[in-house]
Amino acid sequence: MPVPASFNDITQDPSLENYIGWVWYEKEVLLPLRWLQDDHTTRVVLRFGSAHYYAIVWVNGEQVVEHEGGHLPFEADISSIVQGSPGVPCRITVALNNTLTPHTLPPGSIRYMNDKTRYPKNYFVQNIWFDFFNYAGIHRPVVLYTTPSVYIDDITVTTTSSESVALVQYQVSVVGNALYSLSLSLRDQEGKVVATGDGPAGELKVLNPNLWWPYLMHENPGYRYSLEVKMQAQVNGALLEDVYTLPVGIRTVHVTSSQFLINGRPFYFHGVNKHEDADIRGKGLDWPLVMKDFNLLRWLGANSFRTSHYPYAEEIMDLCDAYGIVVIDECPGVGIKMPESFGNKSLQHHLVVMEELIRRDKNRPSVVMWSVANEPASELSQAAYYFKTVIAHTKALDPSRPVTFVTDANYALDHGAPYVDVICVNSYFSWYHDPGHLEVIPLQLTAQFENWYKTYQKPIIQSEYGADSVPGLHSDPPLMFSEEYQKAMLREYHSVFDKKRKEYVIGELIWNFADFMTNQGTTRVLGNKKGIFTRQRQPKSAAFVLRERYWKIANESSCLPPIIKSHNLFLK
Repeated sequence: MPVPASFNDITQDPSLENYIGWVWYEKEVLLPLRWLQDDHTTRVVLRFGSAHYYAIVWVNGEQVVEHEGGHLPFEADISSIVQGSPGVPCRITVALNNTLTPHTLPPGSIRYMNDKTRYPKNYFVQNIWFDFFNYAGIHRPVVLYTTPSVYIDDITVTTTSSESVALVQYQVSVVGNALYSLSLSLRDQEGKVVATGDGPAGELKVLNPNLWWPYLMHENPGYRYSLEVKMQAQVNGALLEDVYTLPVGIRTVHVTSSQFLINGRPFYFHGVNKHEDADIRGKGLDWPLVMKDFNLLRWLGANSFRTSHYPYAEEIMDLCDAYGIVVIDECPGVGIKMPESFGNKSLQHHLVVMEELIRRDKNRPSVVMWSVANEPASELSQAAYYFKTVIAHTKALDPSRPVTFVTDANYALDHGAPYVDVICVNSYFSWYHDPGHLEVIPLQLTAQFENWYKTYQKPIIQSEYGADSVPGLHSDPPLMFSEEYQKAMLREYHSVFDKKRKEYVIGELIWNFADFMTNQGTTRVLGNKKGIFTRQRQPKSAAFVLRERYWKIANESSCLPPIIKSHNLFLK
């Protein structure tokens, strides 16, 4: 079984396609001899980018780590197991379970079908409350790496700036010894040192800084400095040194009652929702696909996306930082519908997931807002305490960013909305509501915006809207599922956006960037077809409508990107 990949679509075995339960992976590797000297100065670490959803890992038959939840990394120090045995293969064994329960993120439930006249013995189904396929497997790279036994464990960077000076605040955590020295140097893209510091916490002053700007908002988007952190420590007479280089984008984020400001300038989200989803590999990391998607985003004139509905691979986030693509970073809190999913057990797991997500992505300039859930049952009374707690915990972990969750609840019934900084609302007028009636969109969408803003006086993002279209299916007048209907729906929404973005609407994110796989159902023909691109990344008619609109919005701000004269940019 290849790694990284979902296991579901790799074989011709239909039972594996929808398999729920334990699967096993095993691999033997030979480690470099220099890693295996038992001198207590080298630390050998096994790291997983993600595994869906519950993982237990053994090395040479000895359990080293257990992790609950997909989409986020985990690791184990395996030094004591592998060192002292040079030439012996290192056997890595992983047991993985993709079962979803009311207390996992995302939640689900197992339903046993006990009618023996209709179902085989012990027959069950996995119920889920989200509309994408429940792919499983080891979806991201698995790596072995080393550090000294005294090492840099964590770095936290926050930035502030004015016209002529920026301040980079840092905190560095070192593990393994209480006695060590730390030195820091901040370099610009030409390699020039622009600031230096020392010690585990402090502030670097940068004169005339190059700020990190979003794509289409500046002629040089995605500018990043390099922060080199060097640790030295004496252990048993040996000098240990650990060096880590962190890309740093200097930018600020601020939310008012009607605007979203990046570096003090109003920012309008014109972007997409995505999925990690593709033929054969499922949710497995695939570099050619990732690069194709970023080239399509830039072609489209999109400046942002939401990581619907889970954290995306670190490699994708790296490109967002580099290209200036703004990200609403969402945890896997999708489908929180059952009352039991709002209890203490679920809440505690949700808090841990937010800790893992923020630890991973807190230093990314592209991440401008955290999203703690998508379309939960926030009309339930339990949702008030639940989201008050999750959002407060998120803000305590990272006071520098606004926090939201994405709602499809009625504005008057939503118990979580009082605690968010930005209202993110999903609606599908003339699709799931009044299907086929495009004429209701202006009235219903206008009322949606006005009701939410009158109630909360907070800026609003249309975080989802769209219609399914089967590529090549045409109808005039427009009928549902035709490419013409998808285009017509978009234009009806856009006419309202253009009025309200002059007031308090700060963004629009189409659902979806590309078609994606879902569970089988009577409303899904080989998946969800709301993409403006097919699953194979070919454009539908709606892609050109959106491209024309996004570039028009970008032109209004007079911040066109430099002309690309070669393809070198895409090879960095």
